[in-house]
Amino acid sequence: MASAAGVSISTASKALNDTGRMGAETRERVKRIAGEIGYRPNALARGLLSKRSFTIGLLTNDTYGRFTLPVMAGISDALVDHGVSVFLCAIEDDPDLAQIHVDAMLDKQVDGIIATGKRLDRRLPVDLSNLHVPVVYAFTEGTQNSVTFRSDDEQGARLAVEWLVKIGRRRIAHITGPEDFFSVRERAGAYHQVAGHREPVLYGVWSESWGHEAIEELWKRPGEKPDALFCGNDQIARGAVDALRERGIKVPQDVSVIGFDNWEIVAAQTRPPLTTVDMELKELGRQAGLTVLALAEGRPVEPGVRKLPCRLIVRQSCGGKPPRE
Repeated sequence: MASAAGVSISTASKALNDTGRMGAETRERVKRIAGEIGYRPNALARGLLSKRSFTIGLLTNDTYGRFTLPVMAGISDALVDHGVSVFLCAIEDDPDLAQIHVDAMLDKQVDGIIATGKRLDRRLPVDLSNLHVPVVYAFTEGTQNSVTFRSDDEQGARLAVEWLVKIGRRRIAHITGPEDFFSVRERAGAYHQVAGHREPVLYGVWSESWGHEAIEELWKRPGEKPDALFCGNDQIARGAVDALRERGIKVPQDVSVIGFDNWEIVAAQTRPPLTTVDMELKELGRQAGLTVLALAEGRPVEPGVRKLPCRLIVRQSCGGKPPRE
């Protein structure tokens, strides 16, 4: 490639890596010819020169992939233009397996590690606090003085309940998951702030069957029935919609329903399609990827928790016109 451009190997290397002193015309000519002939720098050689492997490890106990896959998509999108690859290690909740994968990542001389999981308030079963490579946490609890990215559950819940109020709903019930989840408590708190304490929060499990069961419980109670449901995830919402249909209750004409997660395989297939809160996990992954890259390159990054805003995805299950972007 150097001979085709009429320069030395050293000059070609400097041009491709944007280092060294040379004329702009020479640098552009080298890059143009490299592109024309399909030249690709050897990754090993590039790593030896920069003392980097151009790989990032992604560690997760979310073996189902519900949260990890969109996070990983965001990380990959953020890093691909920087020539950095991501490899995923699923550890379940096994400390021994987790340590094996961490050791393997370090043996491969990864430039950094991103830890992610299936809930915000639990750490992965392995200590990542004293590694010689940077570690960033995304959708899992980080260590002290770490950089942690998480969705803003309180803001997301507020979006949902405020939308129900805006479209005229006044008797809003909240059906959600286990109370020991931090995210559940945050969402319930936001629900009460907007809707008040007229209706109790129904805590249960993350399943369609619980959504179905919760409707049975709500409709057995005396007095007025809810005209809206804010559900803690899309599976609960789908179960609730099915139970309402079985009772001859129309969604959204009689009862508006909003879920949480924007798990499209559930939300889009619900009938009617489900209005839901998107946690923007892909953007969360993108931010985590750019941050671990900055740390790997020695740039200063302030530690702390960074909350990313959620977004309301309006479909047919709650009625009303979608908010303008």
